[in-house]
Amino acid sequence: MRWFPVQLRPNGLERARCNLLRQGFSLFCPMEPKMLKRKGGLGLFWRELFPGYLFVGFDPATAPWSKINNTFGVARLIVFGKTRPQAVPEALIDGLIERCDAEGHLLPPKRLSAGDKVRIVSGPFFDFAATIERVTPDQRIWVLLDLMGRKTPIALERKHLQPV
Repeated sequence: MRWFPVQLRPNGLERARCNLLRQGFSLFCPMEPKMLKRKGGLGLFWRELFPGYLFVGFDPATAPWSKINNTFGVARLIVFGKTRPQAVPEALIDGLIERCDAEGHLLPPKRLSAGDKVRIVSGPFFDFAATIERVTPDQRIWVLLDLMGRKTPIALERKHLQPV
């Protein structure tokens, strides 16, 4: 199954969600926490990570995807060119789904600490395994990388590491 972005009408999330589920489509709408001041106190509310958009999962070769544009709450299925919908990269959606709970609420990223095993996911040391030596206050992460039989300390940003 591939995921496709759908633009919603104003305040059309619940209406589109209900109607698309009734038609048999899979849906994904990641939500992020937001603190708002209400009636003298702070409250935690959930809002869309991508306001005005929803991801619909289907196989474009077999699913009746043209029905999506005629669904209440939906403004349009995002297409490039004139005829075919454009899928979102699978790695992006898989990463978002992995970071969300069952209700689509985005979970905070896992904190890394000294001694954790990590894999480097980008840069010149791509796919190397390493051990975190320390995390500095400016969020630089020092890892010990085994290069030619010797442990070498290297500073990396959090975005270049993935917990093992």
